Amino acid sequence: MRNGNRTARSKIMATPRALRPLRNPAYRWLAAALVASMVGAGIWMVALVWQIVAIGGGAAELSLVAGASAIGMLLTTLLGGALADRIPQRRILITVEVVRAASVGAVALLALAGSLDVWHLAVVAFVGGVMAGLYYPAYSALLPSVVPEDELLAANGFEGMARPVLMQAGGPALASALIAITSPGAALAVAALTGVVAAVCLRRVPELPLRREPAGGTGHPAVALLVDVRDGFAYMVRTPWLLGTLSFASLLILIIMGPFEVLVPFVIKDVAGAGPEGHALVLAAFGIGGAVGSMVVASLKLPRRYLTVMNLLWGLGCLPLLVFGLTDQVWVMAFAAFAVGAAFNGGVVIWGTLLQRRVPPEMLGRVSSLDFFVSLAFMPVSMAFAGPAGELVGLPVVFLIAGIAPLVIGVVAIVAARMRRDELAHPLDVAESPESDTIGASPVSPEREPEPAPEPALA
Repeated sequence: MRNGNRTARSKIMATPRALRPLRNPAYRWLAAALVASMVGAGIWMVALVWQIVAIGGGAAELSLVAGASAIGMLLTTLLGGALADRIPQRRILITVEVVRAASVGAVALLALAGSLDVWHLAVVAFVGGVMAGLYYPAYSALLPSVVPEDELLAANGFEGMARPVLMQAGGPALASALIAITSPGAALAVAALTGVVAAVCLRRVPELPLRREPAGGTGHPAVALLVDVRDGFAYMVRTPWLLGTLSFASLLILIIMGPFEVLVPFVIKDVAGAGPEGHALVLAAFGIGGAVGSMVVASLKLPRRYLTVMNLLWGLGCLPLLVFGLTDQVWVMAFAAFAVGAAFNGGVVIWGTLLQRRVPPEMLGRVSSLDFFVSLAFMPVSMAFAGPAGELVGLPVVFLIAGIAPLVIGVVAIVAARMRRDELAHPLDVAESPESDTIGASPVSPEREPEPAPEPALA
């Protein structure tokens, strides 16, 4: 019997660290649902553009539809976190996929029948934004119930790898092929089908209990949700490492996303003299870098100095943006984009794992929604200011700021929030247990910190 246990342990440890969560049947179904959802999102992004073109629309119509999606996400992200802490997350995810499949399927039928208008797409984009606001907090809160704590880093690494590969490459490539062979309406129909596939996969994930005591009180449910949202903000404010990291992430997005999304295409066109193929190369390098960075981090142990490493990855990872203000060679820009993507996504993998291991289970949905909300709130602001900033001070200066400022802010956040002391007081680099090859909820770790008592933030 002892030899059998030793053999099983050897087989488990022989599995590459990044692939160990896939030994868990429940996680395999959850990962399959995630893959289907990401492929569908990638198809939707490309099919939407060409469907608008097919019905005679242009940039203004595309902006209207994209804006409707962004508004939907902003309206529901924080409430989505509160719901994820009150309702079994698996049910939320299934509902999201069913609604997505039904709404996208409806516009696909209208497109194939020749009866589609822009307002139909705007409504469905708004619904999709609402569903996206519910999806991320529910998925983040469900994952720690499906895989053991020592495999969360690998599971988050898989998501970090799948997102650029499927949403930025696989899904768009499939959409382009479908449009070339048939029509944008057919691509929309396939996007709807991916929602059905995701819902079916989620049905195979076991129903797991909430890691929270049933909510008490007799108040109105809407009021209770708002109270939950308030409590999420309160937890963030009195948790220095969380407030410091989210503050840094907010400024990071504000500083770099606009230059990368808005100004890089003009650098490629006006400075390097390249066209769409050059832009595609840079974006592909960024996505590939993200996938590589995610898998590298997922293949290693969580660093002991996890807060310091994570924030420095984000800060140092922005330095290659300096290249976009200094060179006229597209291949050099592609290498810089690869480095930025690798460092940024590597830090995101640590961040997701950190939230799932240190935030109390009953608060995880709300904290995850705050993380998502930060990205949504500051990204459009960054894009709005990037163009005028480039014209006012010049592209080299903008990329100089985008490359250096995040590192300075990151170091300030580490020091101000006392992260180096905090990460040593709450170590997460525990020894892995090869016997943790179980299906279903993992026990709450004794290392998970309790909800902290009020203290001055960033003292």
